[in-house]
This record gives sequence, C-alpha cells and structure tokens, in this order.
Amino acid sequence: MTATLQATEKRYYTPEEYLALEETAEYKSEYHDGKIVPMTGGTTNHNRIARNMLIALTLQLRGQDYEVFIGDVRLWIPKIKRFTYPDVMVIAGQPEYYNNRKDTITNAQVIIEVLSKSTKGYNRGDKFRAYQTIPSFQEYILLDQNQMFIEQYVKQENKRWSYRMYDEEDAALTFSSFQVEVPLADIYEKVDFAEAEAEADPEDFKEDEGE
Repeated sequence: MTATLQATEKRYYTPEEYLALEETAEYKSEYHDGKIVPMTGGTTNHNRIARNMLIALTLQLRGQDYEVFIGDVRLWIPKIKRFTYPDVMVIAGQPEYYNNRKDTITNAQVIIEVLSKSTKGYNRGDKFRAYQTIPSFQEYILLDQNQMFIEQYVKQENKRWSYRMYDEEDAALTFSSFQVEVPLADIYEKVDFAEAEAEADPEDFKEDEGE
C-alpha cells in the first residue's frame, strides 16, 4: 500500500507525519491543517509553461540577490498550517527553512502558478488567501495553460492588491518585485493550445469535501 493510499485511512495528521509520508509517496500531496490532499501530475503544456518561466527568471535574475525554485520545493504557510507545492517561487536573500528542512521554505516573495481547468478556482480563491498570510509574499502570477492569458496581483498598502491581465502575444509580463520583463511569446513557447483542448485535464488538486 502506498503512502498516498495510507493517507486516506486517517483523518488528522501532524506536519511531521505528513512529511514522513511525502518522502515515500508515489505522488505529491498538499497538507491542510491536519488533512492530506492528493495531487496528480500536470500536462505537457503545464510543464512547458513552468519551465519557460523558470528559465526566464533564472537568466534575468542572475547575479542579483534572488533565487528561483520550482515545484519540487515545498512552501510552508505557518499561520494556517498548510504545505503547498507552488509551480515557481522566487525568494529575496537567503531561503528560510521549515525546521531546517532543505526541501521546505517559508519566505516566498513571488509565487507563480500554472492554471488548469480543475485548479483555477482554487488558485484564485482559497490558495491565494492562504498565500496572503505569508509576510514576505508580495506578488502572485497566474498563467493559464489553455490560452495565452496571465493574471498578476501585486501587494499594495493596507492589504490591497492591484490587478493586471495580459492576453496579447506581443505583450510582456512586467514584474513589480524586481526589474524583469518576460514576453508572453517566451512564456508560451512551444505550448500547443490545440493539444490543450484535446488532452484530458487531470485534477492537479482534489479539494477535500470537508474543505
């Protein structure tokens, strides 16, 4: 029996129990204050977009006091006791680790998520609200994998967030947290929208019925 299947047999888990299960699980899961919520793999377009974003940020931030991480690094949200796996994260300065674990950070400044049909509501809603409890969090980027469409949220004063959308091929995503611009054509390089329509859309995130 896999760790993921075992996770369904118990209602409440401590963070330490969850982390121990994740080390041997076949698939990644999120942790929501005692509940383990399974995730499944994404599409090829999802992977292309995340990879393109990672490459662009890594090249443009080279030599600066920022570091870029991809989906295998967990994020701990202490205020609501949640572990997630953002598609791309950027931190300023040195990473701050959860209990000295080098696979889990706590100080994301920019978080980037690639949306699927099944996850877009979660990423725009409950997940965004969870991320807002992180003191270092300043900018949220949502990349649609089914069309050339990007949403950008930037933290303002008094808990306000500005909003901007991008949907033109000749436009460029302009980050607020650092001086980086990434053309949408680069972000969506090799992404096949016809393929996206044909592919079954896996549930990257399955919201627990009790959530």
